[in-house]
Amino acid sequence: MNRDEARRCVHEALLQVVPDADLDHLADDVPLRDALELDSLDFLSFVEQLSASTGVRLDEVDYPRLTTTESCVLHLSGAAVG
Repeated sequence: MNRDEARRCVHEALLQVVPDADLDHLADDVPLRDALELDSLDFLSFVEQLSASTGVRLDEVDYPRLTTTESCVLHLSGAAVG
């Protein structure tokens, strides 16, 4: 998966959890949980949506790598599907 595809998937997953999020004005390095006021269940829903849409298995050990849009994109674009 390339960076553009990964970014699109991250945005789509976020919009599933926070439908009214203004992602056009969300900086790539801003913590998603703070910026979008995601609680633990929201974050888990985001991770599940992201995993389902990309086919990339995301385990709890991956959560620290999914803190910002940029870190999600980097993780997904370097991850093997499966």
